[in-house]
Amino acid sequence: MHVKDPHARMEEAIRDWSGGFPPGELPKRWERFSDVAILPSGAFPEAVWGRDEGLWKAVAGALGAERLARMGEVSGKFRESGLEMLLGDDDWVVRRENGIDYGYRMTKCMFSAGNVNERRRMGEVVGEGEVVVDMYAGIGYYTLPALVHGRASIVHACEWNPEAVMSLGWGLEANRVEERCVVHVGDNAVTTRSLNGLADRVILGLLPSSDEGLGSALEVLRPEGGVLHVHGLAEPNSYDKWEEKTRAAVTVERIGCDIRSSMTRVKSYAPHWDHVVLDLIVA
Repeated sequence: MHVKDPHARMEEAIRDWSGGFPPGELPKRWERFSDVAILPSGAFPEAVWGRDEGLWKAVAGALGAERLARMGEVSGKFRESGLEMLLGDDDWVVRRENGIDYGYRMTKCMFSAGNVNERRRMGEVVGEGEVVVDMYAGIGYYTLPALVHGRASIVHACEWNPEAVMSLGWGLEANRVEERCVVHVGDNAVTTRSLNGLADRVILGLLPSSDEGLGSALEVLRPEGGVLHVHGLAEPNSYDKWEEKTRAAVTVERIGCDIRSSMTRVKSYAPHWDHVVLDLIVA
């Protein structure tokens, strides 16, 4: 029995909805998980397609989803997702990844499926009994792996977005690790002052740059040293320039320190830019 691929099903469903040829180009990709299909930004522009619930039902049905959403631009100091619900009023979802449940409101918080390997890696590199500070915890992208798989003794999770704090609290409870996490709500330049000299490992997972958090991260690192995971954007095939700049910034803040480093590519972020993580072992 021949099973139609999703593109063919979508085209057929839209032909049925429109009664003829689709009025515009169909999206070639989307993200699908649970009962939600998420279309890319710019799919089905209203100037061409209008805004019709029948269209959204046709698309969702073709993709085997009950809810349909469309990506938007990340904006604001809280980096809200900008995602728009097209079909369905409930924007709460739970993603299960590597044995960890993440819950969040899609229209308020981001979740990058392309960061899956880095989330897994944080669960692998965090050692038994470590004290970890996550400078930009969000909904727990790296905090939860550090607790669930990394077996950190405690994670200090810093976050100032109320929506993300709520989601992080849900994730800590759902994964039964709330007793090993302290959530610090507010600007991490202030909230980390009580953590100076405590951390074995610090995660700086903010894009496009986490440079502003470097000073505070080095303050919370133990006097004898530890590990920094610094996220940022670098040009493909030319990571050395960004690595040198980041290493130089660390040596300015921590004069006389010895640094070893390694680079991990997470994913393509935008044309001519890659999301990378620089692991700095500081002594």
